[in-house]
Amino acid sequence: MSTVTTREAFVHPALFYRTEQEYTQQTVAFLREGLTNAEPMAVAVPGPNLELIKAGLGGDAESILFLDMTEAGRNPGRIIPKVLRGFADAHPKGRVRIIGEPIWAGRSAVEYPACAQHEALINAAFEGRAVTILCPYDEVRLDPEVIADARVTHPTLISGEGHESVSDAYDWQAVVDRYNQVLAPAPDAATFSYGDEHLQAVRQFALAQAKLLGLAGERLMDVELAVAELTTNSVVHGGGRGTLAVWAEQGQLVCEVRDAGRLTDPLAGRRPPERGQLGGRGLMLVHYVADLVRVHTGDDGTTVRFYLSL
Repeated sequence: MSTVTTREAFVHPALFYRTEQEYTQQTVAFLREGLTNAEPMAVAVPGPNLELIKAGLGGDAESILFLDMTEAGRNPGRIIPKVLRGFADAHPKGRVRIIGEPIWAGRSAVEYPACAQHEALINAAFEGRAVTILCPYDEVRLDPEVIADARVTHPTLISGEGHESVSDAYDWQAVVDRYNQVLAPAPDAATFSYGDEHLQAVRQFALAQAKLLGLAGERLMDVELAVAELTTNSVVHGGGRGTLAVWAEQGQLVCEVRDAGRLTDPLAGRRPPERGQLGGRGLMLVHYVADLVRVHTGDDGTTVRFYLSL
């Protein structure tokens, strides 16, 4: 396997595998190439696949950072800033090599749009950087639609036998736009319309509803922080007013903020702010504390919906 084309280019191949043997063979070959090149490397994949890679590498695994993606990337919106950029930015000299597997069998239909957008936005987040990110996809257990999307979000495709090809479907912006889906509000949600004078009251409302629906402990602090960030953004950047809705579904607390603002940066909330930058931290903080974040933005305004397990 040889995926590095130029010294400075960002390289983002998808690996389509069908068996554990194919998975291990191709991921280990990818990492051994990185060892030969003395590249800093990280692996963020689901736990069972971590063990396959470690076993395949043997003693060579010691120099590689391993993360369980089901924990580090449970919310796909924090994979770019916390996992990928976190590692790449810590190694600014030379090429960095990463395996990231953010989509696995068991991801829910609610999670998947954020996963697909994540895979698309990697191309914008690392454009022009000397980083190689290999993304494995299980062709047997994942839906055909997921495999089709992978061909759109990755410019290079690698088969389980190691054959490389250029994707003729590559168009990452199309996936970002397609999954910028309108989020229909829950009919039984408790709601609170707020303006500048209601910021404390709307936080108290969110906490009261969260407790009523069964959230407890430190997760209540997560609700308070996330709601404070989003409602303040509404007042400052979203037309001065907004509406908070809170409800529960499928074992999760759901909080949603709607306002008249529009996000123009597709990486909003996924791009770490530059040193000295004013703003840009609020939505990223929400990604860090929530189990999942879904966003819709357009001429009708912006909706940010976040989920916390009860």
